[in-house]
Amino acid sequence: MKFKIGKGSSIHLGCKFTAVTNFAMGINSTINQYCRIDNRGGVFIGNDVSISPSVSLITADHDIQTTNCTGRQKEILIKDHVFIGSDAMILPGVVMGTASVLGAKSLLTKSTVSYGIYNGVPAKFKSERIKDLNYNASYIRWFH
Repeated sequence: MKFKIGKGSSIHLGCKFTAVTNFAMGINSTINQYCRIDNRGGVFIGNDVSISPSVSLITADHDIQTTNCTGRQKEILIKDHVFIGSDAMILPGVVMGTASVLGAKSLLTKSTVSYGIYNGVPAKFKSERIKDLNYNASYIRWFH
């Protein structure tokens, strides 16, 4: 898979990517400044997704129970209308369901349900988001 960014989407200054492939972002989505995108295992972002500053998306780790600390990779899938708060971290293999929310400074280790609101370390389900969403998350800055 190549590197693809949809119409109306933006990636702001200071973001760092681990690879030049395995990344796709739909339309009208935003990755704000200083995010870390480890896309070795694949990062796939839907439409109208808002990723706040300093978020980390991690797709690779090591199996510390092997003799050679084997490296492993799992993709991250972020579906449409997801909101991720500042300084949050998402670990390998996570799927964020449609319109789910991850609070600031939270650590997401497991997949979310659609419209679920999660926060904490580790992140836990807190409540449900409204279901009648009608917005786009495009946020084009002067110097992005």
